[in-house]
Amino acid sequence: MARKPLITFLGNFRVTAFLLLLLLTSRQVIGGGHDYHDALRKSILFFEGQRSGKLPPDQRVKWRRDSALHDGSSVGRDLTGGYYDAGDNIKFGFPMAFTTTLLSWSIIDFGRNMGPELKNAVKAVKWATDYLLKVTAVPNVVYVQLGDAYSDHNCWERPEDMDTLRTVYKIDGSHPGSDVAGETAAALAAASIVFRSRDPAYSRLLLNRAVRVFDFADSHRGAYSSSLHPAVCPFYCDVNGYQDELLWGAVWLHKASRRRRYREYIVKNEVILHAGDTINEFGWDNKHAGINVLISKEVLMGRAEYFESFKHNADGFICSILPGISHSQVQYSPGGLIFKAGGSNMQHVTSLSFLFLAYSNYLSHANKAVPCGEKTASPALLKQLAKRQVDYILGDNPLRMSYMVGYGPRYPQRIHHRGSSLPSVRAHPARIRCKEGSRYFLSPNANPNVHVGAVVGGPNVTDAFPDSRPFFQESEPTTYINAPLVGLLAFFSTHP
Repeated sequence: MARKPLITFLGNFRVTAFLLLLLLTSRQVIGGGHDYHDALRKSILFFEGQRSGKLPPDQRVKWRRDSALHDGSSVGRDLTGGYYDAGDNIKFGFPMAFTTTLLSWSIIDFGRNMGPELKNAVKAVKWATDYLLKVTAVPNVVYVQLGDAYSDHNCWERPEDMDTLRTVYKIDGSHPGSDVAGETAAALAAASIVFRSRDPAYSRLLLNRAVRVFDFADSHRGAYSSSLHPAVCPFYCDVNGYQDELLWGAVWLHKASRRRRYREYIVKNEVILHAGDTINEFGWDNKHAGINVLISKEVLMGRAEYFESFKHNADGFICSILPGISHSQVQYSPGGLIFKAGGSNMQHVTSLSFLFLAYSNYLSHANKAVPCGEKTASPALLKQLAKRQVDYILGDNPLRMSYMVGYGPRYPQRIHHRGSSLPSVRAHPARIRCKEGSRYFLSPNANPNVHVGAVVGGPNVTDAFPDSRPFFQESEPTTYINAPLVGLLAFFSTHP
């Protein structure tokens, strides 16, 4: 596809030499465009490889089988189903709920761009919400984790062979967890919008449950990493505090229900719950940038002046992330990839890029742009920045490697994922016990089961990538990397 002149998407934005270089590298590393629809199909298929529980007849990832069929039995509940978060066999409720919220948001904003893949995206959401309904079935209780992470991480086993501890962890009135409960309420509320016209009865069930779970989160305040510290830390420890999840849950309930109480809650608690803090962060632990972008849509539509401060925060987020701006809150690698310190960097890449794209659409409909001092970030520029990150993931990078397994001619072969790296039950019917899997973990051979659509943690700040299982921060895929990517790929599949 012919490149459009820079002026068509930069407008009056006076970019630095670095920003120009970043944009010009798009598509020039390997040349040619990408098949975004193929990448979309694969990014959704990935979720089927992460399923826990009894698999349905239409399961497409054939190297997986039923697993964890007795989850919850120790507490007399059916807690089967849901997703394994990454390359291990634990069901962590906090990132699973965030994954569900972002998958739902992807469908709400970009479902019209998904074509025949929309039905599979909706199935991916329902696989999660069916589980979230189970873990919230008892009033004022949320079962937030299935499995002992230390026991699981001590073994390299297929989920089908699991004999590690399936301990059930919960929050309740005496052991609060407003963070995970607030995120769970957000997920249920967001998903209720997805099913509003597709299955009205199911949508009402989701919304009613979201209301109840949010009330529990708000009335019993506290962080789940305080109540359950030995179980959830350092894996999904809430470092950022629970206040943002309360606002996040209220915002999604406001959007899903249009009830006055949630609008009043948001306005009343904006300062108390620190809506203006860490506005450049967005992920499973920090919702601030997402809160501000999501609420800003109403401001830009001209029907919510009382939320104007959230739009100010959203503009500040955009200005703090743009490359070439002094005091930028993120790094960019020499190849142009967003980089934040810590593990699994692609989670930041996809989540922040999703907000770039969502906000650019909201700005476009209002014919607005973001003022950043002497510079202006147009909607077209934000789309281009988001697209640059997606293209990097798909192979436009210094290593000429796609970081999505199964996409393109070169992609990671030794991802940190138990089910993918061990022989399938079909290929090896005999049980592979805890330590028997170690030789597969340490093997230099490629994984026998290609986990199509899995996006790994990705390269470091110098664009280097060790395609090796022990380097889990770079080679492990997660559901919350893929969830926002689904929306990005959907949009670019119709706006290449």
